[in-house]
Amino acid sequence: MGESRLQQLSKLGQSVWIDYLSRRLIHEGELEKLMREHAVVGVTSNPTIFQKALVEGDAYDEQLREVLARQDDAKEAFLELAVKDVQDACDLLRSVWDGGQGLDGYVSIEVDPNLAFDTQGTIDEAQRLHDVVDRPNCFVKIPATEAGLPAIEEMIARGRNINVTLIFSLQRYIEVVEAYLRGLERLVEGGGDPSKVASVASFFVSRVDTEADRRLDEAGAPADLKGKLAVANAKLAYQRYKELHSGERWQKLSSHGATKQRCLWASTSTKNPDYRDVLYVEELIGPETVDTMPEETIEAFEDHGEVALTLERDVDGAKRVFERVKEAGVDYDDVVAVLEQEGVQKFSDSFTELLDGIRAKRGELVSA
Repeated sequence: MGESRLQQLSKLGQSVWIDYLSRRLIHEGELEKLMREHAVVGVTSNPTIFQKALVEGDAYDEQLREVLARQDDAKEAFLELAVKDVQDACDLLRSVWDGGQGLDGYVSIEVDPNLAFDTQGTIDEAQRLHDVVDRPNCFVKIPATEAGLPAIEEMIARGRNINVTLIFSLQRYIEVVEAYLRGLERLVEGGGDPSKVASVASFFVSRVDTEADRRLDEAGAPADLKGKLAVANAKLAYQRYKELHSGERWQKLSSHGATKQRCLWASTSTKNPDYRDVLYVEELIGPETVDTMPEETIEAFEDHGEVALTLERDVDGAKRVFERVKEAGVDYDDVVAVLEQEGVQKFSDSFTELLDGIRAKRGELVSA
């Protein structure tokens, strides 16, 4: 049996993570199979993913019955379920983490999205999640809101692994890296070991085209401009990544063992059926990056994805896309600002739905 397409992609220096987590995935051998056959070396999750996992079948009923017998708070009940899944997934991926000097093997759990505009609340919950999961290969996800930036810096300064999520804009990405660097510098100044700290910066890719394409249609822009901004955005972000992780400041941190905050491509499923279903994987393949994919994207890429180094192909063309979008009358800064607000709201809505689901489950289990 030859190498799978994802194994080939991994050999080009891009880590393959999956963007879904459930109890069945962990305990029925599917995650282990993905690791073995498809080079999967990490897991991301969010309130929407947990909400979907919870309502599928009865995998959580036994623990939920036990938790609800002593816990009235729906959020606390959810956290017990989520923490158990994250711990088990971390344990399964621990060999990857051990064998790769902490580069991969991570599992992510997200801070309550309702805290996205509360710096201290985010810090407190991020610390708590790290403490209760208690695994060296756990990432806590903090959104890249303005209020999230100081929380990211603080957690890195405390030596904690952070997955910075919901990044859309290039300017915000620069601020995210700055928060990471300041956190590392504070950690080093305090005598800490930066080699034990990891972080990724998660760009939400497909949503950029969803919002920009709608505006381009309204502006009567040329059809060939649609489906281009998301990839161009990510390509220019990667150029910023290379610039920001070089030079004297970075070299000083690197000499202490600090590792780069890799770009992670999230929201990689194609929302527009007119586009190739593996568009946001094929166009963003490059070293020192991570691509986290939902199940359907993994299956599609394994079936017909094309593997080639594309991330630095035609960077000038990516810059031209930005120019053409502006010429068409679409405001990039407003696009990414709206996406950030909507992203937080979508996760908040999913979290509310998730907690409502737990309350409903309580009623079902009591009736049973």
